[in-house]
Amino acid sequence: MTSIIFLYATAPDFETARKIAAALVEKKFAACVNILGGSTSIYRWRGAVETAEEITFIVKTHEGAASSARDLILRLHPYETPCVAALRVDPGASNAAFLDWIRAESGGAPGP
Repeated sequence: MTSIIFLYATAPDFETARKIAAALVEKKFAACVNILGGSTSIYRWRGAVETAEEITFIVKTHEGAASSARDLILRLHPYETPCVAALRVDPGASNAAFLDWIRAESGGAPGP
């Protein structure tokens, strides 16, 4: 069975997140993208502590499409070093029908 991956990512604004999300779903690299809204990020960049308002989004995909989804995010993203981190979903603690839907809608085979 193909593992489900959630990609955690951020964008500088809602429009960028929406553009990336739409492209991911249209290309079937993701079944769904949740755009969670605003967050404040405090981070170190090139030796200085920075603060920025960002939009967090979560991409629901499967392991066979995760690298394509990541590559599309990186291609469409305006940041030099965008946040994209893959989180593997535990199937034993998840809704199996929901995981099957993610597989089917992101180009992966459904589970058993």
